[in-house]
Amino acid sequence: MASTAGDDNPFRDPSLAPATLPQPPHSTDDTRDHANVPDTLAVGRNASLTLGTDSLIVLDEALLESKSGNCCGLSLAGKNKSTRSIPFYNILWAEHSDDGQVTIQYAQTVSNKAVRPAIISYTLDKPDSGLAEPWTEKLLDRAYGASQRQKRVKVLINPFGGLGTAVKIYHKSIAPIFAAARCELDVEKTQHQGHGVEIGQNMDIEAYDIVACCSGDGVAHEVWNGLGKRPDAARALVKMAIAQLPCGSGNAMSLNFNGTDSPSLAALAVVKGLRTPLDLISVTQGDRRTLSFLSQSVGIVAETDLGTEHMRWMGSARFTWGFLVRLMGKTIYPADIAVKVEFDNKPAVREAYRAEASKPPRSNDDRALPPTDEGLPTLKYGTINDPLPSEWQLIPHDKLGNFYAGNMSYMSPDANFFPAALPSDGCLDLIRIRGDIPRHTAIKTLLAIENHTFFDMEHVDYQKVSAYRIIPKGQKDGYISIDGEKVPFEGFQAEVHKGLGTVLSKSGRLCEAKGV
Repeated sequence: MASTAGDDNPFRDPSLAPATLPQPPHSTDDTRDHANVPDTLAVGRNASLTLGTDSLIVLDEALLESKSGNCCGLSLAGKNKSTRSIPFYNILWAEHSDDGQVTIQYAQTVSNKAVRPAIISYTLDKPDSGLAEPWTEKLLDRAYGASQRQKRVKVLINPFGGLGTAVKIYHKSIAPIFAAARCELDVEKTQHQGHGVEIGQNMDIEAYDIVACCSGDGVAHEVWNGLGKRPDAARALVKMAIAQLPCGSGNAMSLNFNGTDSPSLAALAVVKGLRTPLDLISVTQGDRRTLSFLSQSVGIVAETDLGTEHMRWMGSARFTWGFLVRLMGKTIYPADIAVKVEFDNKPAVREAYRAEASKPPRSNDDRALPPTDEGLPTLKYGTINDPLPSEWQLIPHDKLGNFYAGNMSYMSPDANFFPAALPSDGCLDLIRIRGDIPRHTAIKTLLAIENHTFFDMEHVDYQKVSAYRIIPKGQKDGYISIDGEKVPFEGFQAEVHKGLGTVLSKSGRLCEAKGV
């Protein structure tokens, strides 16, 4: 019969599991040949484990005693209550011990916003059959596919961001998922603003696969800029994947690539994440060059973000409040703007997005590592201090309400500003809106962002661009936001570097957002 140490229920609580389990060696090999390994492993006279199409099927007559149609967060497979299924995506680890024990750890669904580690374990009737070890390897191959197992993670926790709860969130919701997946963890708390820059600039990029930022988007911004300051910046930016785990007030990166602002679901997405190239943007202002990964804004969105810092207690609702107040006020932000346009109208933007979205998923990141002496790429269009490129025309925008350039779709949970955004198309999605639109149109604009009709509104100018220059005018002071960080109120120039950075994503090529 199936059994566990001290408990006849194979779906025992993870807190009752042995404190330590054998540590398999670090492995990224996902090309094993399992053609001769059977899909079904008998684990007792009346129990078996079967690799289905997209789930592990657990058949155990002992489960008939369960009073609920759902056992430990597992869904029923058909109407037979002795059968349960675990999606391969939720499988975190599996192993076979010398004494015939098969142990599987998985992310158990506890609500539509949370998972937690759980364990099933069986002792084989015939521990020397030789099938258990190759079967568990086959299960792990199904569970991880092209994703790397046992990722080596540099965890950065910002204890000051958002509502100041990042440390608690990490230990409660994130660390257990990483541990169950046998990730190798090196945890560090950021000590001050800019600490992420120092860490990225000085870290050993051969020691880790990922920097996981338990924070808002600010720490990720710092780490990318730290990597960009290195003499081997090009290599570091390709090799080191950056992930954001939602512990702040702005969690746009997690929404786009993990598909969630739930810490535990985001942790699972990172465990299963695929290496994905990401465009990074050089922003030059004065004598400074900054890397941007998320957005640049002047006008209403910048004010909404930076002008509501005192309302952080509201969480993401502060963005909606600030946006509505300024839309209703018909505030304008005059500027002179020049752009290098790649797709100049909405039909062309939509066609470009759909062409990319229709491609089959990539199996892995196939970029070659740059040499160790290669820094950031040379600026194709110079800096804000150079003459305007001859093919660019500086056009006055005296009634500008918003200038917003984005590299990803979601900017907050309810704000899919850039539905056509692609992680690595060499473009920023650029939105311009006049500031003198009627108030009823302003309200419709706010609602359209939440119901995914924003892109099609006539007064929303939407293009894909590869570079631009913007020079505010007629204002002594104001807000300019780069990745949610305030910068001096003066002109700046931006240029896209296709696929310069690296993230982890669920799809390998798209944002987790409704497209156009």
